[in-house]
Amino acid sequence: MGLSRDVGATELAGIGTGGHDQITPGIEDVTVRILPDGRVSADDAARYLGCAPKTLAMWRLRRIGPAWRKVGGRIFYFRRDLDRFIAGEDRPGFHPGPAGGRRR
Repeated sequence: MGLSRDVGATELAGIGTGGHDQITPGIEDVTVRILPDGRVSADDAARYLGCAPKTLAMWRLRRIGPAWRKVGGRIFYFRRDLDRFIAGEDRPGFHPGPAGGRRR
């Protein structure tokens, strides 16, 4: 199993190799920790989306926003789900909850 790694904004956007000297104007340099299986913590998911962690918590309560999972008492998001949400492809009302169960 691989180790988690920090991914910069430019690498997330697919621009360059993520070096600080290659930042494109208009892209804020942020660091997000992505686990080997693609999971992202709630705080890093908020940073990835450019919103506050509290906003994600409120979205979870309202069952809106990107799909999330609860693993061992901690909330995680998968990067692919965050990308789908950003692209507007996330299905409203579908949010796997604790242990990956489906709730509608």
